[in-house]
Formats: sequence, structure tokens, C-alpha cells
Amino acid sequence: MEWTQAHRAQKMNPSVIREILKVTEKPGIISFAGGLPSPRTFPVAAFREACDKVLREDGHAALQYAASEGYAPLREMVAAMLPWDVDPAQVLITTGSQQGLDLIAKILIDAGSRVLVETPTYLGALQAFTPMEPDIVSVASDDEGVDMADLQRKAAGARFFYVLPNFQNPTGRTMSEARRAALSAEAARLGLPIVEDNPYGDLWFDNPPPPPLTARNPEGCVYLGSFSKVLAPGLRLGFMVAPKALYPKLLQAKQAADLHSPGFNQRMVAEVMKGGFLDRHVPTIRALYKSQRDAMLAAMQREMPEGVTWNTPAGGMFLWASLPQGMNAVDLLPHAVERGVAFVPGAAFYAGAADTRTLRLSFVTASVEQINIGIAALAAAIRGLRTPAALAAAAAQAATTQALAASL
Repeated sequence: MEWTQAHRAQKMNPSVIREILKVTEKPGIISFAGGLPSPRTFPVAAFREACDKVLREDGHAALQYAASEGYAPLREMVAAMLPWDVDPAQVLITTGSQQGLDLIAKILIDAGSRVLVETPTYLGALQAFTPMEPDIVSVASDDEGVDMADLQRKAAGARFFYVLPNFQNPTGRTMSEARRAALSAEAARLGLPIVEDNPYGDLWFDNPPPPPLTARNPEGCVYLGSFSKVLAPGLRLGFMVAPKALYPKLLQAKQAADLHSPGFNQRMVAEVMKGGFLDRHVPTIRALYKSQRDAMLAAMQREMPEGVTWNTPAGGMFLWASLPQGMNAVDLLPHAVERGVAFVPGAAFYAGAADTRTLRLSFVTASVEQINIGIAALAAAIRGLRTPAALAAAAAQAATTQALAASL
């Protein structure tokens, strides 16, 4: 039997990160690759109590089919915790915020549609958008956020601009207040919708980030949030806040995709969140992640050879680094794995021309001891690859790869 696949199926590619995570399952590998929250932050006891209570008091409803919009009390909690006036009727509970990206792609993208993204951007968004066959255009970005001049040059006809203003994946950077104000005003002037993805916004270390873009122009934005980073990713629960004009179609797309997100999980989250639990729990996550970030920054300063640069994220889970001129993070990865450490090459996060020297390091799942050992091993791999013989071998391998690609 020969199966004829849809044309869009050819646009689907495996996640580079998921493939790298398979390597990290080998014994002895210290992984800075995955965007995984630390299991130490999962409130297991709180969920054990919530599970028992939900099953005891509302078990039959919790295990039954449910409304596609989501569990009403949870939608009300989401609306109440956001820093602008949100009608719970605008909240859609999703199966992780990744589903929100998929629903947006289905509703807003036609083949050939122009979609704007930051440079670089979240790989999962590229995976969600690409099967719809858009023209994905990278907007130049710097440490402050979006390059407004480049946005103005590229915005004409765009369906939306996808941004992660807070502790961005992959770079860890945060968009400044000045740049947010400029972007919000310019998007409103241009009639450019914004899709604001904010899974990391609560994970600030010293000071909270500026208010969301959506708070400045709710009718011009779709806002995505997640319970994965503040509670547990295994719940697969996130949410969208959408303008009332767009909400019905997003809801219809969700009904076609999965009918509804798990009702039992939604009730457990609502139960756990009662009484201000997140206000007590999230600061413990911040403190842990800040200590791990500080350990990685200290190790980088201590171990890295000249020419390696990196940033200092003010929150979130990721540090963004760049190798010396002439080096390629993809070439470095197998050498690092040989030394017992893994990372994600930055090229995977670019919609356009990639900076192949970049790499993403996650600091939240490794202990301080593992961070010290892993960064030392990574630095040793970099020094090893910079020797003349190693550089020549890497160049030869790159030439072979290019020749093979050209013959296919």
C-alpha cells in the first residue's frame, strides 16, 4: 500500500531539540539542551491533595467530556490573574500553549501569507506555522527587542507578528519598555496584529518585566500563556486570550483538533491555584533558577576561552552564547557530546539566514555541580575544535556535507 501524503506534510520536520534530547538520554551526559522546567519545582504534594479532592467531590464530571472553551472556574482564574481587564469569555484553555500556536496557524495563515517573527525565534512556533506554507520573514532584533526600522520595512501585508517579549526562548532576552511602547504604537498604526507568547514571564529574578503588549492594545493582540513553567509541563495545559472577533474561529479549530483539553487536569489546576498558591510557589522557582543562572554565568566566566560571548538573562531558563569567528555550533556538538555535555545549536531558531556560531544553554535542570562540570567540558570542546588540525577536519566535514546536500 502506498500512502499519498498531503503537500503540507512535506513541510513538517522533526524538532532539532527533541532529536538532541535522545542523545542526552545516554548515561553520563550533562544536558543544557532541553527547555525542561526543573522537576524540583513540581508541587507534587499539592497535586496529590487536589487529585483526591477532585475525584472525591467532582469525580464524575472531571472524567466526562467537557466544554471546548475550558473549565469555567479556571478561565475565570486566568482572567483575574492577568494585568489588564479580561473577560473570561475571551479565555480559551488549550492543550499546552503549543496548541495555541497551532490554532493560530490554522486560522490566520494561508499559503503564501506573510508572517513576521523575531530573529531568532522559538523553534516550536516555526514548526507550527510552516505546514501552513507561509512566507516567514525574520525581523531584525537586538538586546532591547525588535528593530523598529526593520519592522517598518517588512510589515506590509503581514498577517501577524509573533513575539516573545519576556526572557525569550532561545535568547533569554527581554524587550525593553521603550521598545514595547514603540512596537505597540507602530503595530496599531500599521494595523499589524501581534501574537504575544509569554510562557516565561513569571520567572523573573530581580524585577518583573514591563507590562505585556496585549495590555496596551487587547483588540490587536492574541496572548498565549502556560501552566507548564509555573506548575508542571506534564499537565499539558495553557491558555489563549483572544479578541472577541477572533475567538469563535479559534474555538472551532480547537473543537476539530481535540474537542477539549483534559477536564480532570483543568480541575486539578484550578484546585491547586485556590488561595493564592502561585503567589507562594513561583518565588521558590525564581530563587532556584536565579541560583542556577548565577552558577552558569560564573562557570562561563571562569572556563570559556577568548572569543566566546554570552548574555545575562534577567529571568527565564536560557542563556545565549556565541562562538569565536570561524566556528560552527553544529560542528561543535558531537565533540561536546564526546566530552559528556549537550546543548542546542542556535541555527535551528532562525527563520532566515542563521548565525551558525550561536548556541542555547538551559541552566534550570542541571545542579550547580553539573553546571560546573558541564561548562568546563564544553569549554574544553571549544578549545579542542579551535586547534588547527581540528579546524581543518571540521572544514573538510562541512565541505563533504555541502557536497552531499548538493547531490541530493
